[in-house]
Amino acid sequence: MMGPAALRVAVVVAVVAGSLAMAPPSAEKLKALAGMMKMEQQMAQQRSTHWGVNLTTTEIIEAFGYPTEIHHVTTPDGYILELHRVPYGIAGNSENRPVAFVQHCLLCSSSDYIMNTPDQALAYVLADAGYDVWLPNFRGNTYSRAHAELDPENVDFWRFSWDEMAYYDVPTSIDYVLATTGQEDLYYVGWSMGTTTFFAMMSERPEYNSKVRAMAALAPVAYLDYTKGPIIELAPISGELDTVLSLLGVGELFPSGDLMDYLAETFCDSNSTYADVCYNFLFLIAGPDSEELNEEFLPVIIAHTPAGSSVHTINHYAQIILSGLFQKYDYGVIGNMNHYGQSTPPLYNLSAVTAPVGLFWGQTDWLASPEDVDHLARELPNVALNYRIDKDQFNHLDFGWCIHTYYYVNSHVLDFFSQF
Repeated sequence: MMGPAALRVAVVVAVVAGSLAMAPPSAEKLKALAGMMKMEQQMAQQRSTHWGVNLTTTEIIEAFGYPTEIHHVTTPDGYILELHRVPYGIAGNSENRPVAFVQHCLLCSSSDYIMNTPDQALAYVLADAGYDVWLPNFRGNTYSRAHAELDPENVDFWRFSWDEMAYYDVPTSIDYVLATTGQEDLYYVGWSMGTTTFFAMMSERPEYNSKVRAMAALAPVAYLDYTKGPIIELAPISGELDTVLSLLGVGELFPSGDLMDYLAETFCDSNSTYADVCYNFLFLIAGPDSEELNEEFLPVIIAHTPAGSSVHTINHYAQIILSGLFQKYDYGVIGNMNHYGQSTPPLYNLSAVTAPVGLFWGQTDWLASPEDVDHLARELPNVALNYRIDKDQFNHLDFGWCIHTYYYVNSHVLDFFSQF
């Protein structure tokens, strides 16, 4: 569900929650605060010493010597999505390479899978193993902030949750990739929200099962009954936060370059006096695993995450925590009647997910807990693999960014895909 952006989520939501009883600041104060954020962010970037901090996803890929392409596709509801491609690996091109479609997590981007050394990061590993790798970006993040008619400065641009990502973004991107490559199907990798949207898509559009040869679900999220950490304390006020922000005309949370970028750059850089505080806070959000924390790449990860999303998207997960149900966005009784023709949100049907699914989960993942993954596994009709990461401490962030990602995760994803 969350990447390191959880650090910023917890801090900012706590600040906003604490201010609900106070009068909103004036426009002048907000403008001054925005200016300060920008200045502090620039200062933080200048302090960072890692070469990848100020590069885009494709620039980082190129820096490691891999080929890359940028593609765009427009969804039926007008959002213009950017996809990044690694068509082949270091060894060169080959004919008829199978497609690997690798979807990112909440508040993240295509950079999820390239911010590590090439022998560890999944995008490079897949490309070197013979796959044609595609890294899509959900609406509203750093690379997909465009629309045929709407401006991201307008709150109307942000009136979506992961319901729309599942119904529009993922299918549109899959169709584009298959049309571009000439393939009939693909391998799907999802991490956290990348799994949530997959399951929701298959419930609403089951015809896409035939387009997925196999799906690897890293830290899969459908149920959140056993979630631990600060997020469960914030969930009860998420609806009020959503309402207040909407009334203030705020539809976006945590775009790249806000105050939280400054805080993360300042306190999470390995050279910072406060680095240990930052690391412990990440463990508090995602679960413990101090052995695998990738301190070398953490400044790069923090610089690219959060990549932005809508208030509704984050609130949607809070609703799942409160309801205990894998369901569509809850607009309230009146809003639900307008959207769905019923007073409560419709449930997603996990029995419609007939493509082979491999579940990869960690023992100390506080966001995709073992108990919730077990619940999910019992409802999916075609679980081809249910794999506990072979480490007693393995948290939500480790699936993409731990030191030994290949050993613990990616080698097993390759083995799983080789069976289909």
